[in-house]
Order: sequence, then structure tokens, then C-alpha cells
Amino acid sequence: MDKMWAGRFQKALDKEADDFNSSIHFDCRMYKQDIAGSIVHAEMLCRQGIITAKEKLQIINGLSSILEDLQNGVLSFDMDAEDIHMFVESELTKRIGDAGKKLHTARSRNDQVALDIRMYLMAECDEIGGLLKELLKAIRDLASEHKNDIMPGYTHLQRAQPITFAHHILAYAMMFTRDFKRLIDALNRMYENCPIGSCALAGTTYNTDREWEAERLGFSGISLNSIDGVSDRDFCAELLSCFAIIMMHLSRFSEEIILWSSWEFKFIELDDSYTTGSSIMPQKKNPDMAELVRGKTGRVYGDLMGLLTTLKGLPLAYNKDMQEDKEAIFDAVDTVKKCLKVFTPMLATMRVLPDNMRKAAGKGFINATDLADYLVKKGMPFRTAYKKVGEIVAFCIDNGLILETVPMEKYKEFDPTFDNDLYNEISLDTCVEKRISAGGTGAASVEKQLEYITEFLAND
Repeated sequence: MDKMWAGRFQKALDKEADDFNSSIHFDCRMYKQDIAGSIVHAEMLCRQGIITAKEKLQIINGLSSILEDLQNGVLSFDMDAEDIHMFVESELTKRIGDAGKKLHTARSRNDQVALDIRMYLMAECDEIGGLLKELLKAIRDLASEHKNDIMPGYTHLQRAQPITFAHHILAYAMMFTRDFKRLIDALNRMYENCPIGSCALAGTTYNTDREWEAERLGFSGISLNSIDGVSDRDFCAELLSCFAIIMMHLSRFSEEIILWSSWEFKFIELDDSYTTGSSIMPQKKNPDMAELVRGKTGRVYGDLMGLLTTLKGLPLAYNKDMQEDKEAIFDAVDTVKKCLKVFTPMLATMRVLPDNMRKAAGKGFINATDLADYLVKKGMPFRTAYKKVGEIVAFCIDNGLILETVPMEKYKEFDPTFDNDLYNEISLDTCVEKRISAGGTGAASVEKQLEYITEFLAND
């Protein structure tokens, strides 16, 4: 394909250099956005008297036919084209002649690509937001089903205090609601800054209407500085940051699922459709989907760091380095979507094993804090109670007991204020139900958390 810019040059671009320079093999995925932006640009040019109504109609009909042919497979991308913009313009000119050459009036590929990638990401983020909500529904439903199932809560991966399974997984629900909000915040900033009309960097001599063009394309405002409009990719970096945090939360959840599905925990059992086996060990049932989500998190982190590193030393305005933005952001978009599409049904189909969780909660002295609180309520200072309970725990370890099986006479040797009511106070059910503070594991608090997620899902 002849280069649109070839007039200044006396030699053709070297084939290796041409391939190195080309971006059509990855930016072709933006063809819908490129064509949609070009149609609106043609409409604006006509409104402003820069092209005729006849030329506008020719351009729009030509672009619409290209879109249709690409979608139904009649037309294929020319991988010898430099980029998607040049491919569309070249194909348009083939179909309608000189009118096609007028489309690029009052714009540059610099503002064109800045527009295309924004529009592409807006559509992709809408889908990712929907996938996050599907995940939230799965967590809410699982939490509703297991509101009363007790498990050990952990710190330092050591059994710490009794909680409900619902309370534990609702912590992830709260994380994903924030992820959704971050995504919306980032999208809103993209909607506020339509770059089209910035041209190469300095604007244009033509009497264009950037505000009208932006509004027609679904933006709420225009980039107020043309250099900024074409040269900045902070919206890509911001989205990559959002994606990295989403993946971090998915990875943490995956890590727990991997642990919980092991024989050492056996709190859950993953459905066969989301596990794999071993080539040599027939007994194995491996949590590969969760492991892959955990592994792909590093991939998205790499996309973020790669783009930040690319951008950090660039002078204004546009530089070819910025072509590297697309592969990073496209890869992250694809990865996040794939992970969410697998993770949600994996979670929805897994079987929770409440008996095993409760047995684990009965070990490890996770009601020790409640025993200390019992003494505090009897008038003992907390630090004194803390030390005394530590001594009781040491006694239990030495004698193979748990707090519930220590005889009352032995308790009274430690302190005469102990009485038979302590056994109810340190039962797992009581320990959970007594957590009445807002946000805690008590039934009323968990119910409020569930209500919050339900209301969140109901809002668009």
C-alpha cells in the first residue's frame, strides 16, 4: 500500500522498518471506532461548510459500506497498511474517489488515534463493569446461602477469631464495589476530554466545531489544550491501574480458594468443570483456573509498568513511542475480561463445606479473646485478663485441651471469678453473634452488608 505521506520521500521505506513501524496488526480492533469517528467528522465538516453535502453523503455511504464489509467478512484488513486509519482512508478513496481524500481535513492521525482508543476503551469498560456486577451477584448469593456457617478468621494465616463464611467473602464484595467505582471515575474523565480537532498538536486553521463533534460522539466535553489532547495517555495508565487493582483482588480471592480447596483446609470443593487433573497422579483435582487468575495478575501489572515506563520520558507532543500504549491496554482489557468470565462461574458452582469450616474453627483457641472479654466484664483490666488467658491457653496446649473442655474447677484455680456461664460466652455461635459493631461478623451487620451489595447492584 502506498503511504499517504510518501510525497516528501524519494525512497520507499525498508521492508523491515515498514513492518516495525506498522500497527495495523493490533490497532485493527478499533475499526468500528475509527469509522464511527470518521462519520461524525464528515458531518461536522459539512455543517461548517468545509465539504459539500454531496461529499459528506459519499463519505458516509463509503464508510458505512466498509464497516458492513468488514463485519460480514467480505473485506479483510490489509496487513501492509501502516495502521487502521490509513487502511480505512485508503479503502474509502478506492470506493468513492477524490471525496475520500477530503475526510482527513482538519484532523491528524494524532487526534484520530487518541479518539479511537478512548471510544474503544469506553465500550470495553462498560463490559468489564457488567462482568464485575455479575461477580458481585455471585458473591452476594453465596454469602446469603452461608450467613450462619462459622469458619476461622485468620491473621498471619493463623486462626484468629470465629467469623461467618458470609462475612469473609463479603469483604471481597466490598473490594469489587470500589473497583467498579474506580472504573466509573476513570471513564468519566475520558468522557470529559474528547481530543478530536486537536489535529497534530496545534489545532487547525479551519473553522471547526469541536464541541458539536464531541457531543455527537458521546463525550461531555473537549480537551482544552490541543497538545495535551494528542500527547497524553494518562487515561490508559489510569485504566491500567484500575485493572491492576481488580486483578490484585481477584488474585487474593484466588489464593484463598486454592488454599480452601486443598486437603489441608477442605473448606470448599471446586466443580469439576473448573478444575483439571494430573498426568501422573490420578487422585489430583487441581484449582488451575484460580491459579491462572493469580498468575495473570502479574501480566496486567507488567502492562501497567510498561506503559508508565514508556510515557515517563516523552517530550511533548506526539511521539511514535505512544504506539506502545495499545498493546498494553488491549492485553490488560482482554486479560481482565477472561479472568472475570472464568472466575465468576467458578465461584458460583463451588461447594462450600460448612462442617469442615466449623471443625477448623473449633481448634486454635480462636475464642481466647472472648474469654478475656468475659473476665473484663467481671471487672478485670484487659491486660491482666489477656495475660491470664494466655496462661490458660498454655495449659490447654500442654494437656491436649481446648478452652471449652477445661473443667470449671481448673478455671477457678486460675481465677475465682470464673463461673459456669463462661462456657456459653466462649461458644463459637455466641462469639460470632456478640460481634454487634457495625461492619462486624454478627448477623445484623452481615445482613446490612448484604443489603448494601443488593442496593449497589440495583443502581445503574
